[in-house]
Amino acid sequence: MSDDNGSGGMVMLAFLLGGVTGAALALLYAPRSGHETREMLGERIREGTDRSRELRDKAVARGKELLDDASGYVERQRGNLEKRKERLAAAVDAGRQAYREEKDKA
Repeated sequence: MSDDNGSGGMVMLAFLLGGVTGAALALLYAPRSGHETREMLGERIREGTDRSRELRDKAVARGKELLDDASGYVERQRGNLEKRKERLAAAVDAGRQAYREEKDKA
């Protein structure tokens, strides 16, 4: 059993080392100069950063919408609870009054 866990780690390490080696070879044999490659990588990083900011802003906006919806739901439920409390109190009072009236008749 422990050999399986160790071999999985070795496979992952080999995969990562292969990826790093491939990336290094790709940069060494790239048809562009180092300066052009750095500019291209910088541009891609900026694009990725801009895209991640857009996604973050959308996620934050959606989170605010959900929070507002949830707040509205909670407020509506509170209002409904208050109405139910008032009806229950009125029913209890009516029951007490009916009891008193019946008790006075007897």
